[in-house]
Amino acid sequence: MSSPPITEKKIYSVGELNRLARNLIESEFAQIWVEGEVSNFIRASSGHWYFSLKDEKAQVRCAMFSSRNRTLGFQPKDGHQIILRGKASIYEGRGDFQLIAENLMPAGEGLLQQQFEALKQKLEAQGLFSSDHKQPIPTLPRHIGIITSPTGAAIRDILTVLRRRFPAIPVTLIPTMVQGSGAAQQIIKAIELANSDLSGIAPMDVLILGRGGGSLEDLWCFNEEAVARAIYASKIPIISAVGHEIDFTIADFVADLRAPTPSAAAEMIAPDQEEWRRNLTAYAQYLTDTVRRKLKQEQALLSSLQKRLRHPGRQLQDYAQRLDYIETRMSHATSNGLKLRQANVVHLLAELRQHQPTHLIKSLRMQSKQMEQRLKTSIKQIIRQRQQQLQANAQALHTLSPLETLQRGYAIVMNKERQIVRSATSVKIGDRVTAQLALGQLHCSVDAIEP
Repeated sequence: MSSPPITEKKIYSVGELNRLARNLIESEFAQIWVEGEVSNFIRASSGHWYFSLKDEKAQVRCAMFSSRNRTLGFQPKDGHQIILRGKASIYEGRGDFQLIAENLMPAGEGLLQQQFEALKQKLEAQGLFSSDHKQPIPTLPRHIGIITSPTGAAIRDILTVLRRRFPAIPVTLIPTMVQGSGAAQQIIKAIELANSDLSGIAPMDVLILGRGGGSLEDLWCFNEEAVARAIYASKIPIISAVGHEIDFTIADFVADLRAPTPSAAAEMIAPDQEEWRRNLTAYAQYLTDTVRRKLKQEQALLSSLQKRLRHPGRQLQDYAQRLDYIETRMSHATSNGLKLRQANVVHLLAELRQHQPTHLIKSLRMQSKQMEQRLKTSIKQIIRQRQQQLQANAQALHTLSPLETLQRGYAIVMNKERQIVRSATSVKIGDRVTAQLALGQLHCSVDAIEP
C-alpha cells in the first residue's frame, strides 16, 4: 500500500514544533519541585540567574529571572544542594529543555521549610491562629508554669528575670525535652499535666513554653501539628518563647502570646516589683490621708452634735412649758369659737326673717297685676293698628279691582275656553265669545274682524 502524497501530511516549522512542545510541557508540569546540585551558575548583567541542576545520573538547565530572585534571601553557588520550585518549559530559540525557577531553598532545611509553610496554611485555614480564641494573659499571675529543658539556658534566663522582677510569684518547672525524637510527645504531656488537677499545687494561670535558639531542624518539635493542637486546647494561656527574635514556629502562631526570647517572656509575664512597691506605697499614703481626713470630719461632726445635745431634764421642762402653752391656746380657741358660732347663728336668723315667703308673695302679686294691665293695653293698641291697616288695604284693593272698571261701562271678552281675548287676531269669524259686564254676561258671535 503506497503512502499518501507529501502534500497531505502536516509539516511543522522548527519554531512551530518548539512552541507546541513548550505548550505541552508547561501545561503538564505547571508546578514541580526538583532537588539537585548547582553547577555552571551565571548571574547575567540583566540580573537573571542561569545554572544547571544535576545529580549522579543527569542534569537540566535552569533559569530564574530577576523579578523572582531579588526577593530570595541567598544566592546559590556551584556545589550547593538546593530544592527548586517552578515549572518545566522549552527555550524556543534553541529548543533547549529548561526549568523556570520561582523559588529556591537549601535542601534539607528547605524541605522542612516547605513542610512548615504547608502546615501553617492548613492550621490557619482551620482557625487555630484566630485572635478570637486567644486568652488574656493575667496582669499578676498567681502561679507560673514553665515547660522547657531543666538543663538549658532558657530556664536559667527565665528564672533570673522572674527573680529580679517579682520573686514572690510561685514558679513550677515541668521538665521536658525540647529537641530531637520524642520531644514533641513530651511537650504535649507537659501541657496536659499543667491543665490537670495537681494535688498539693495551686492551679497555674499562665504557662511559658520555650527554649533557646537553634536551626529549623533543632526547633522542629515546636512545628509539630500535635503540639500546635495541644497548645490550642489548653485552658491555661500559653506564652511561646522559642528561639531568638528572628525565629518563628507554629507554636508562636497558635499560642496566646508570642515572646521573641525566653527572657522576654519572663519580662512580659512578671510585673516590676519596684513599680508595684511604689504604687502600693502611694496607695497606702492615699488611704492614710483619706482615713485621717475622714476622722477629722467625724470628730468635727461629733463636736457639733455634743454642743447641740441638751440635758434630758431641761428638755422635759421645755416640753411641759410647751404643753401648758398649747393647753391655754386650746382653751382660748374653744371659747372664741363658741362666741363666733353664736354670732353667726344670730346673723343667719336675721337674714332668714328678711327672706320670709310672705313678702315675696306680695311683691310677686303686685308685679303680676302691673304686667296684666300692661298686657291689656298693648293688646288693644295692636288691635286698633291692625283694623286701620285692614281698612286701608281694602280701599286700595277696591280701587284696583276690575269690577270697579266694569261699573264704568267696560266689558271683558273671553273665548270659549274662558281665556281673555286681548287681540282681534286671536279669534276668527264665526267664533263664539262671551262679554263679561258689571251686571251679567253677553254671548256673542264674531261677524267681522278689524286688526
